[in-house]
Amino acid sequence: MQRRGFLGNSLIFAGAALSWAVLPPMSAQAADRDLVEVTLDARPYRYPAVSGARFTGLAYNGRVPGPLLRVRYGQRFRARFINNTGGLSTVHWHGMILPNDMDGVPYVTQAPVPDGGQFIYTFKPDPPGFRWYHSHVGDQEALGLFGAFLVEDPRAPRADLEVVLILHDIPDLRSLWAAIAGTSTAPMDAPPGLSSNAMRALPAMDPMGGMSSMSSPMDAMGRAMKPMPMGDAVRYLSHCVSGAAYPRTRPLIVKVGQTVRLRILNASPTLTHYVRLAGHRLRVTHSDGNPMPRAVTVDALRIGVAERYDAWFEVTRPGAWLLESLMADVRDYRQSVLIRTADAADHRPEMPPASLAGAQLFSYGLAGAGEPMPGGGHDPFGPATVRKTLLLGGGKPGHRHWTIDGKIWPDTPKIDVRSGDMVQIHFNNPTDMDHPMHLHGHVFELVEASGQRLRYPLPKDTTLVPAGSTATWRFLANSPPGRWVLHCHNVVHVMDGMMTEVDYVRGA
Repeated sequence: MQRRGFLGNSLIFAGAALSWAVLPPMSAQAADRDLVEVTLDARPYRYPAVSGARFTGLAYNGRVPGPLLRVRYGQRFRARFINNTGGLSTVHWHGMILPNDMDGVPYVTQAPVPDGGQFIYTFKPDPPGFRWYHSHVGDQEALGLFGAFLVEDPRAPRADLEVVLILHDIPDLRSLWAAIAGTSTAPMDAPPGLSSNAMRALPAMDPMGGMSSMSSPMDAMGRAMKPMPMGDAVRYLSHCVSGAAYPRTRPLIVKVGQTVRLRILNASPTLTHYVRLAGHRLRVTHSDGNPMPRAVTVDALRIGVAERYDAWFEVTRPGAWLLESLMADVRDYRQSVLIRTADAADHRPEMPPASLAGAQLFSYGLAGAGEPMPGGGHDPFGPATVRKTLLLGGGKPGHRHWTIDGKIWPDTPKIDVRSGDMVQIHFNNPTDMDHPMHLHGHVFELVEASGQRLRYPLPKDTTLVPAGSTATWRFLANSPPGRWVLHCHNVVHVMDGMMTEVDYVRGA
């Protein structure tokens, strides 16, 4: 008997939502336009039944996620933002290199848009790849103000079928605000079979050890660990794929012989997601929309908050398979999509293993061919004009602040750079939480992760810095001048102070 009961196909199709977006090739007419114009109207929104939760949040254009925005690389883009949220709001264009005054950070790059007001964002989207957009005010992103943004490179190879999937989680608002106050009693959520730092899968164990039956994370010795209340963990009402919870996510129909490209975004307020497709391995080619130096093939994909990955697979046989974000509760399979061939409508779908133990899990070390740091005391990454170490701290139970170098925003130490500087930022995270650190307006290279030097640095805009570990970025300061914020993308941590700036200063 499979580890979970399968709900009938009649339920899958009843009230199914458009829980993913198929990407046909852009028409010649759309690709030839010089300017792409859109309107984004943000206003209150009652989540539909297909989401699996009774929840009133916010939405762009009456849908969660917001509309998929799509341009050809080189086109200009103009968005008329209308704010009907009932409060202040902005739009941040995540992963874009754009004029600083278009970046959408309130009181830093622009005045927030008042309720009933409008703002015109205009820029040429750069670089090509999978980007996204979201509010940068308070908890509005957690309430539903987010969407995907694809900057198409016409030279890039296409798959037979390309699909955008957005993983997001609907918060219990009382729990969210308790987490911001540091008083939440919600436990951490991580699937079984992970080491205690939730960064790698444990080796497979003897079946007599019972690992496959465990429903909680494991420590490094393979012992079951109870999910621990952290004070800042959030309880969720539902876990969705692009607005719907399984079994009301819309099935993806594929054909034998097709190559499928999944563009997956983790838009969760706080949760790292671990995605696995039953019966298939995933070939990962892009990180945060940027081509990786080399593709890697994995059993499961780890996606930190705000990260995006392009993952490919081939349909080699008829059948039905579940693509799933694994949860600590192995009975909770709401964040799933059924993928099947047309002749498998009545088939019971194959389901991924409940535990990640023994799985080849995507990690920065794997993707970047991590190796031990060389000895001798010399810097293995090359010369840099600006070097900065940031200590990530805080988060003690009962205390709301998350800090950088012991300070909270706006008193955190700023990083001053000049155009042309080579900048190296090293993060030290002694806390018991992972921090998805995001830099606006730049693509950096991740050159070190968890004490390993990456022989193939990964181009990214967001990086998980593991609990009790480190990460190092390098980038050339060649973005438009201005104030570019750097912050943890866990909504609780950034609202509690974990943010600073990379500031371009004038002069030689």
